[in-house]
Amino acid sequence: MSGFANAVYYPQWRVYKGFAPSDLNLSQASHVLYAFVGVNEDGTLRPLDDWADNSIEVDGEEGCLAALAKLKHTHPHLRTLLSVGGASASAEFPALAADPEARETFARACRAFVDEHEMDGIDIDWEHPKDPTEGHDFLHLLYTLRTQLPGPQYLITTALPPGAWVLRNINLAQAAAYLDYLNLMAYDLTGPWTDVAGHQAQLFPPGGDDGSDYPATCRADCNSGVDYCLSNGFPPNKILLGIPAYARYFPGAAGPGHPFEGAGEMDYCDFPDEWVSNAQVDHHAAAAWCSDPEKGFVSFDSPASVRQKARYVRDRGLGGLMYWTGASDRPGPESLVSAGFLGLYEHGEEE
Repeated sequence: MSGFANAVYYPQWRVYKGFAPSDLNLSQASHVLYAFVGVNEDGTLRPLDDWADNSIEVDGEEGCLAALAKLKHTHPHLRTLLSVGGASASAEFPALAADPEARETFARACRAFVDEHEMDGIDIDWEHPKDPTEGHDFLHLLYTLRTQLPGPQYLITTALPPGAWVLRNINLAQAAAYLDYLNLMAYDLTGPWTDVAGHQAQLFPPGGDDGSDYPATCRADCNSGVDYCLSNGFPPNKILLGIPAYARYFPGAAGPGHPFEGAGEMDYCDFPDEWVSNAQVDHHAAAAWCSDPEKGFVSFDSPASVRQKARYVRDRGLGGLMYWTGASDRPGPESLVSAGFLGLYEHGEEE
């Protein structure tokens, strides 16, 4: 497979729900990012779930890492990466990145790990450098990692949110010299932490124009993150636009801008069928949604909204799409990974 990336994350904990690496949509995915392994402040790696990684019986192998390596023999187009960190395992990154010796230890440990498990590279999921000092150290970490993982044989990617309040801490033009892709986490714009409900992964403000009819919470958009990256020297073909394979729901809310009581989330594979079949798409925002008697306003991506985002990727010359997670997708015509793949490679008419 060449051209656009269509990258999926595989969290090892999904094996406990009966979802094996072989259950991913491998024919339409280009990269699998294995999530997660943790890191210590001295740069050594630490398992977050050693049983799932190396021992559980899955796909005829011992552990998900061996199962993933096995898949590369039957899907030679596939490139696999180890994702280090994650939202609950990023606390060690600031001290690690600030220490030259720890950075060297980390880079060597990553090289040994990917070689042992027949992987193609590393994804840094430090969520996230919180000030310019940490952003500076982040660049040193990427540079040191690249010395041990030379391209194009090895890949280095990172996952970052689309907000300028994070991206401004990093010299993006310099980061691009070390990175193959920036996985832009183009979701979680709204949730339990916001004051009103809104689309969680919209490309543009709702309703067209600047969305000024809606509260500021509802006007945050992912296109602004793409614009920020491009205007600060990050190449478009290295940006992957993130797709959430889960919903955020807002009980008591009927739409964007409405108050709610107790928001939650649900994986796309666990949706009631009617959420998908009855999904509406705000084509101004590139966002899908539905109303549920119990869950209220439900914000997610549907195949139609993903195809619209894929066209956006083509139009802007971006590198492709990524999905958190490929293990939360639905099969068949409701697959988001499939919708993205077809949208990237088939020049259909706007729906």
